[in-house]
Amino acid sequence: MTEEQKFEVVKRFDGYEVREYAQCVLAQVAVTGEFESAGSRGFGPLIAFISGRNNAGAKVAMTAPVIQHPRGDEHVVSFVMPSNYSRTDLPDPSDQNVSLNVIPSELVAVHRFSGRWTKQSYLAKLGILLDGLNKDGLVQDGEARFARFDPPWTPWFLRRNEIQVPVRYS
Repeated sequence: MTEEQKFEVVKRFDGYEVREYAQCVLAQVAVTGEFESAGSRGFGPLIAFISGRNNAGAKVAMTAPVIQHPRGDEHVVSFVMPSNYSRTDLPDPSDQNVSLNVIPSELVAVHRFSGRWTKQSYLAKLGILLDGLNKDGLVQDGEARFARFDPPWTPWFLRRNEIQVPVRYS
């Protein structure tokens, strides 16, 4: 079974929950283009990294989710590294476009849904989550992101997706 990013549920609200995510390491690549194709373009360099295209020729296990967030004209696509790795345990990427970044523990509001990986669904679900945060007195405290848990051959209606927004209490 694929390892998932570690978290604890802090509180459940109507339509979402707040989680505390443990510190982790992300392998990341920035790509340009449309929302729908960015995940595929970013996936290639990241899968190459964990498949051994790194300075040690070492393989790293695949985990879930694959994360994407818009940043200007780019999209940053990320793989969460297995929890048993620190930054110093991981090999350096051979591809200069792939970076490894330590992400400190954080409080994150999460809205889970099934469906297609489209910009339209991302924006609609993000709007729902932001409305809930506003109603419940939470404040966005970082970039919103789209998390995908299933391979592309999974039927769209069975896919597990999440909108994740770092938060703090107001």
